[in-house]
Amino acid sequence: MSNDIDVEKRSKIKAIYLADSDLKVAGSLIYQAYRNDSVFQDIFQSDQEGYGDRLRSAIREELKNFLRAEQPMIGLFDDERLVAVACLNSSEAAFGGGRYWHWKFKMLLTAGFVGTKQLLEKEQKILENVPVEHFHILSFIAVHPGERGLGLPTMLLSAVESAMLEDENSQGIAVFRTLDRNRELFESSGYRPLKEMEVGNIKGMLMFRDRVKPK
Repeated sequence: MSNDIDVEKRSKIKAIYLADSDLKVAGSLIYQAYRNDSVFQDIFQSDQEGYGDRLRSAIREELKNFLRAEQPMIGLFDDERLVAVACLNSSEAAFGGGRYWHWKFKMLLTAGFVGTKQLLEKEQKILENVPVEHFHILSFIAVHPGERGLGLPTMLLSAVESAMLEDENSQGIAVFRTLDRNRELFESSGYRPLKEMEVGNIKGMLMFRDRVKPK
């Protein structure tokens, strides 16, 4: 019976681009997903007081940047309830000068000098190690912790792929994976390992999903 319910519920979930009115809930989902992420704990100094506030502020600013730059923010909705979210940045938008100075100023206020330097280092390493010129970066992917067994992460990555394909210049999607448990998810969705990277004190795997799978 539970499987029948899951199939019926899953069929009602729709992928929709997020609007400004969705950002508060999206930010909450992302915070829940990333507050225990080793990269963000390192960058925003989880051992220091105010870690949660710093992380929330950084996520809020990033979402505003996505909206301002008209970058894809995709939500999975169960009726009107947002249950999952993914955010993409094109390589041009992520590393472009206009975004850079505004973002750097905000991050200096939020993450401090060392944290901002590590975030910039992460982006620069992605740029240097992805073997194509025009691509997207999967910056955030988050699923409501109460929605298990519906295959939402796979659905979300499928929607991410569709968003990438809408950009004729994009040659694929890069993601920096730090959790071993997510390896199977990304590999089953067509992502391949490129290079092990280290950001600050944290190691992870840079993965890439080609627009057209290599023969």
